[in-house]
Amino acid sequence: MDSKHKFLSFNLGNIDTAVILLEDITEVVPISLTEICSVPQMHNYILGIYNWRGEMLWIIDLEEMLGYTSVIQEAPLISKMMVIVVQAEGKSLGLLVRKLIDIYWLDTDLMKSPDPQLFKSDIIPRLHGYFIDESENIIISLDANAIIKSPAWEIYS
Repeated sequence: MDSKHKFLSFNLGNIDTAVILLEDITEVVPISLTEICSVPQMHNYILGIYNWRGEMLWIIDLEEMLGYTSVIQEAPLISKMMVIVVQAEGKSLGLLVRKLIDIYWLDTDLMKSPDPQLFKSDIIPRLHGYFIDESENIIISLDANAIIKSPAWEIYS
């Protein structure tokens, strides 16, 4: 069986690159922050809801959820931001990201297990693992199902 899969890559923080399996992604939607209806008394990384295909889609600041600085702090510099819509077990969630990069073909047999010495504790439970590219850079492989099933998020969904 072929162990190469397509992943959507995007920036995480100012220097990190992350990927999510393309098969876990339903759609990528450009939105402005004004299109998100904020909901009071939510965790900081839960930005609110967005009208997606006539349904309510919860939008989270993925970077803040993973322990990075919030991506919306730079929002005035960005007119449209990208939301990656992921689905698992009938639940959809919008992940607000800084910038999409490309689609990568990655060999999952070469994925390394999450290492607590390399990653913050906020990110470890939401990882499949990581890859090392040709330039010796780390590519973080996020687990869309783990993000959707996150205990901190599930109380709102």
